[in-house]
Amino acid sequence: MTWLNAIALLVVTYLVVFFQATFHDLRHWLGVQIDLVPGLVVYASLSGGIITVTLVSVCGGLWMDSLSANPLGVSVLPLFLMGLFMQRSRDFILRDQPFAQFVLGASGSAAASLFTLLIIINIHRQPLIGWWSLWQWFAVSLVGGAMTPVWFRCFDWIGQALNYRPLGESSFRTDREIKRGR
Repeated sequence: MTWLNAIALLVVTYLVVFFQATFHDLRHWLGVQIDLVPGLVVYASLSGGIITVTLVSVCGGLWMDSLSANPLGVSVLPLFLMGLFMQRSRDFILRDQPFAQFVLGASGSAAASLFTLLIIINIHRQPLIGWWSLWQWFAVSLVGGAMTPVWFRCFDWIGQALNYRPLGESSFRTDREIKRGR
């Protein structure tokens, strides 16, 4: 991943957080505040290095918390740990398969939401938890999983549009011997 891709990922993360905070139609229709940042962290962890994962986790978590009722910084650790776990085990993950991307996005969204809830409970805040919370957790996981393959396609397209394509090999081989003489 080049620095241009990392900047594009941070810009999209900012726009996604802004979209989540301002677009209320899906929240009224499903009864759930969607969370698309874990899918971006999954993409960053499978496509970039640890610095990209850290930037997306910290910036995305702080931007989300500044526009929500969460205490500032409570979303950073769950996003970072989820991204770190996936980045460390990315050699074993099928990155190019849409079903694997969906499963990783759904599990990352579910884990980040659950871990954020555990942190909020442990800092002695009183979140509203009930049976409706199970539906919200399921819907957030499903929407996060459904958007993860979209992020992969979108950023692959951005990478192809903004980065240089490698040149194909020429027909001239460097180990070829040319015999000259009469």
